[in-house]
Amino acid sequence: MSGKILLIDGHSILNRAFYGVPPLTSSSGVPTGGVYGFMNIMYKIIEQENPTHIAVAFDRHEPTFRHEMYPAYKGTRKPMPEELRAQVPILKELLAASGITVLEIPGFEADDIIGTLSKRCAGDGMSVIILSGDRDLFQLVSDSVTQLIPKTKNGVTTTEIYTPEKMQEVYGVTPQEFIDVKALQGDSSDNVPGVPGVGEKTAQALIAQFHSLEGIRDNIDSVTPTRAKNAISENFDTALLCRRLVTISLEAPIENSVEDMLTGNLYTPEAYEILGRLELKKLMKKFTDSGFVQSADGRAAAQAGGGITLPASDLHTATGMDIAEVDGIFAAAAGKKTAIALEEVFGERSLLLTSDGKTVYNIKIAWAVDDEYISEKLGALAAAGAPVVVNGLARLLREFDIAPSPVWFDTEIAAYLLSPLSSTYNYEDIARDHLGGLVLPSRAEIFDKKSGVKDGSPQLTDYLCHSVTVLYAAAEPLTERLKAEGVYGLFTDVEMPTAFALYEMERAGVRVNREELAAYGRSLGTAIDALEKEIYELAGEEFNINSPKQLGEILFEKLHLPGSKKTKSGYSTAADVLEKLRGDYPLVDKVLQYRTYAKLKSTYADGLAAFISEDERIHGHFLQTVTATGRISSADPNLQNIPVREELGREIRKVFIPADGCVFIDADYSQIELRVLAHLSGDERLMRAYGQAEDIHALTASEVFKVPLDSVTSSQRRAAKAVNFGIVYGESAFGLSEGLGISRKEANEYIAEYFRTYPGVKAFQEKQVLDAKNHGYVTTILGRRRPVPELKSANYMQRQFGERVAMNSPVQGSAADIMKLAMLAVTRALKDGGYSSRVVLQIHDELLLEVPAAEVEAVTRLLRETMTGVIKLGVPLEVGIETGSSWFETK
Repeated sequence: MSGKILLIDGHSILNRAFYGVPPLTSSSGVPTGGVYGFMNIMYKIIEQENPTHIAVAFDRHEPTFRHEMYPAYKGTRKPMPEELRAQVPILKELLAASGITVLEIPGFEADDIIGTLSKRCAGDGMSVIILSGDRDLFQLVSDSVTQLIPKTKNGVTTTEIYTPEKMQEVYGVTPQEFIDVKALQGDSSDNVPGVPGVGEKTAQALIAQFHSLEGIRDNIDSVTPTRAKNAISENFDTALLCRRLVTISLEAPIENSVEDMLTGNLYTPEAYEILGRLELKKLMKKFTDSGFVQSADGRAAAQAGGGITLPASDLHTATGMDIAEVDGIFAAAAGKKTAIALEEVFGERSLLLTSDGKTVYNIKIAWAVDDEYISEKLGALAAAGAPVVVNGLARLLREFDIAPSPVWFDTEIAAYLLSPLSSTYNYEDIARDHLGGLVLPSRAEIFDKKSGVKDGSPQLTDYLCHSVTVLYAAAEPLTERLKAEGVYGLFTDVEMPTAFALYEMERAGVRVNREELAAYGRSLGTAIDALEKEIYELAGEEFNINSPKQLGEILFEKLHLPGSKKTKSGYSTAADVLEKLRGDYPLVDKVLQYRTYAKLKSTYADGLAAFISEDERIHGHFLQTVTATGRISSADPNLQNIPVREELGREIRKVFIPADGCVFIDADYSQIELRVLAHLSGDERLMRAYGQAEDIHALTASEVFKVPLDSVTSSQRRAAKAVNFGIVYGESAFGLSEGLGISRKEANEYIAEYFRTYPGVKAFQEKQVLDAKNHGYVTTILGRRRPVPELKSANYMQRQFGERVAMNSPVQGSAADIMKLAMLAVTRALKDGGYSSRVVLQIHDELLLEVPAAEVEAVTRLLRETMTGVIKLGVPLEVGIETGSSWFETK
């Protein structure tokens, strides 16, 4: 039989791939890094060797014949990390789906399966390639059998090739003689003892000289060094046992014929579907690059496994010059489920529309069909009552003025609720994750300079069609999943209305005093200049304060400050290093202050000026699908990150002012996360304290420090506050000790005393971690899920992080949900009441409103009533409300 067979040591390659690839998980929390690395290595070797046959051998859990000879065999081997173990059945399923033979035999190891097959195939005249990182398999190498050892570095896989000549060159022995080398030196990974005191070099030298254990025995008086001679004489029987243990069986009972291992098409629909489920997009691209699964017209890809198929789309272009033509398109779509997408291609904006999933209209937005016209038509489309599907409603709203309506369905928000750990939710992500693993090129790939895409090209036509047909097809499966996971109500009643509320805030913007901002920048510049001079004076010379290398040399070489951390590029001057020196060394204090002021000037004094529009307001963007907990984030600029700790940092809030005739009202939930913790944990003491409006920080201080409540000092209350909020975030004793500047022992005592005071909190947190381990996620009060894949990590620090996530996500996420409910309720109440007041900022737990002077009293009352009554918890919600002529005055 001619041909070449590739024999893969399954666990060996999976193990190497697992540790050679950064941790990967799917958005549902399934670990995938090992599978990804294995398949990458396998594909590379297949391309390199072009085998006619392939088989992958795996070990089994049962004892083997070697355990019968030596019960302690492999007795010291550590158990496989859970996140690696979980990938074994996934890999086997994927290999089988690819048409690759998977072999495992009770009582035998993968080595024995590979040994038996290599003997059989070589005997039949085939070339044999063994892919394994296990050097035990070197004994199988021959003129017909080659072993490849993969090495992966920086994502690039190379291989070491071992032939009989290579064995002689590296080890000085033949492949068969290598068995006796292993017998002498032993193998700690398999708990094969070897001969005590005989290491690798000695074993190789002795076998190279005497060729076998028996050769050594027959010439024992010639063996050197003496220590090795004595050890072998006293332990020869052990050496013989070890040889039996390390000798690979060539007679494993393999029922499969070699013909069963014939290589077919690896790019099967079944394998493609599995990769889609695992979200391994780069591997899926290999399938599409190979011409996998295409529709009859050779353009539109189809779902693997026979599920949803995107039909070959028919693209019709409307120039935007003929209003009657576009009127007809919208009229035909009215009352039908419709998907739309906004695209800008080669400088022209287009609205893509389909109301049947096949026919796509490319409506070019020109002078006749302008933004106002599109806004009107989209409003009419929504008013017709049928679903309107988009991907990224926020982006559409920024282009067109659209009134809120329950018919809008944002696939981006839906996908985010289902997979909050994903980084993007573009149309190609939707296709991959919710249309059975369908792989489509991204916009970046389409318009990559190397792609050569031009106007009217088939690739561009496909892209324009897919940008809406994917949305049309995905709306139903997304809805089904939202319902199945219990978050459909969260989607329809909270997240979709929030998209419109955030747009209203963006459109309103917040007014900025341009002159005040410039003056603030000048004051910072003056302060920075003064700090520079002080730093140079303390250092004894001028240097680049912004250069970590130069600063490190000044601090740790010239001034010999303690706590230096040397890196490849010099001494570390990171914040955590310098913070430990704060207070003891004036130069360090000045440097930290300099950094703070420089950051304030570049990010805020200078940075904010670039975002002020012609109306003297900043219209930032609020992002809904970024944080895993559901918190809203801010960008362009980030108005949620305005400093509050540094006095000079707080000054920046003075530049934010209301419109003429208005004031700002700031409504801030008081300790909302601690109140949510009280509700979720049901801790009696904590709930009673909030029910009786006690000072929770003073109460905790009284218990932790064992002092009467009326004797609690301000510093004790501050420490207790750090403990209270530290517990919410699952902070460790180390983190608490760093934050409070106390010993680890004291921090542990604070935490222990806290849990003795509030035992329900401890029980709640333990239950959250257990639930996360069992289910893979935790939930908020409204049912929002936060996957916790970190708990399956082999890395201790990652698991610890996962525990903190499991503890704090239900609290933080519930607080974020309540804030959204409050924002929606306030917006609705203002509109229903006919008020001119409007919400202009949402910052974590607070709302900032711009309120006409005549409405202040009524809106203040509305805010308190609405925000405290937006949800019923086991403890009362409290809202702090402040009024001012600038944002600074409200704080």
